[in-house]
Amino acid sequence: MVSQRGAVKARRRVNSLPYHIMMIPAVALLAVFKVIPIAGIVMAFERYNPVAPFFGLASKFVGLQNFRTIFLMHPDSRQVIINTLIIAVSKIALHLAIPVMFALLLCECRVQWLKRGVQTIVYLPHFLSWVIAGVMFRQIFSTTGFINAALVGLRLVPEPVMFMASNTYFRPIVILTDVIKGFGYSAVVYIAAITSIDITLYEAADIDGADRWQKMRYVTFPGILPTIVLMMTLSLGNVLNAGSDQILNMYNPVVYRTGDILDTFVYRIGLQQLQFHLATAVGLAKSVISMALILASYKLADRFAGYRIF
Repeated sequence: MVSQRGAVKARRRVNSLPYHIMMIPAVALLAVFKVIPIAGIVMAFERYNPVAPFFGLASKFVGLQNFRTIFLMHPDSRQVIINTLIIAVSKIALHLAIPVMFALLLCECRVQWLKRGVQTIVYLPHFLSWVIAGVMFRQIFSTTGFINAALVGLRLVPEPVMFMASNTYFRPIVILTDVIKGFGYSAVVYIAAITSIDITLYEAADIDGADRWQKMRYVTFPGILPTIVLMMTLSLGNVLNAGSDQILNMYNPVVYRTGDILDTFVYRIGLQQLQFHLATAVGLAKSVISMALILASYKLADRFAGYRIF
């Protein structure tokens, strides 16, 4: 019996060897770009001097001084945090509400070719990088773009509006364009949840005389409610992630007051101003808070939706 078990384990190891070999490049990339750089967080507690290592010197240890400097003394830190929370929370809320409404409406469409066509059209923008999408949206909202041409043509405004250079319009544009780009992809989860609802529930509703609106309200929506709760709780970990790739491709110094977020703030003070210790302090604080939010979101997902990873 023991020898048979050993033979089975040996066969399993041999059969799984190709899969482990396939994992080597991914594990190597993870180690190089994610694990090894963790050692760099020591800069958050130093007055880092990038030249010092070349002369065998060590940067001065300052403890929590960098955190106090960046969060209590820096003039832009408060506004950056406010911008991050407003943009991120707005994106999370809309990325929950709009995909749910779209999925509910799309599943009510009885013309299959139209249903598939619409789903494909709204699904494709997700695969565009923000380098391309940012250029497209900047052109659309430019002074010579489609939006201004329509507003001026309809005589709703006397002259073109500088949307991308306005602190009034920039933040709503960022939130709106992110939703436009991603709601089709987000709706796939809810469409899948709708298709898994027991069809006998709809047949019972038909017998009871329910119309399409009542079936959507009393059968479809309750059927996908656990999925909505799950996606809502899991999204809590992104409260401090407002989309740096989008902001970097769309903002400019004129709209720093409403468009600058934590990630772009780190980019500016770290790579442009070369204050590596301050940028590392901001990044470390953001990572710690995000980790706490992720743990809390998984706890809530386990409690309200029965979702567990480990």
